[in-house]
Amino acid sequence: MIAIGTVDRPLTHDPQKQALMPTSLSEPAGSATPVVTTIGANASRQNRTREMQLIPEALARAHMHDRLRDADIERRAVRLVTARRMQRRAERVSMRARRALAMAVMN
Repeated sequence: MIAIGTVDRPLTHDPQKQALMPTSLSEPAGSATPVVTTIGANASRQNRTREMQLIPEALARAHMHDRLRDADIERRAVRLVTARRMQRRAERVSMRARRALAMAVMN
């Protein structure tokens, strides 16, 4: 069976159905390079657990949580600054009204 595909993108993802890698004719018999079999491919894929597949999603979720928290803190700070500015403005208006009343009573 000759399966069309590459090492990175095999035709099938099932290690049992993947074709064996052909041995090179340029290599002498009994070289130090071992022949790759489906057993090795199957064993290497055992480490790909569901948790490892979900790590990027967990990282993205944690990043978005941090960004939302930072945005919430920023909104609170802006509201606090606005409230203090409005309070100072109200105090100035109140003082002007007192002065105007005092001037009206004195005259």
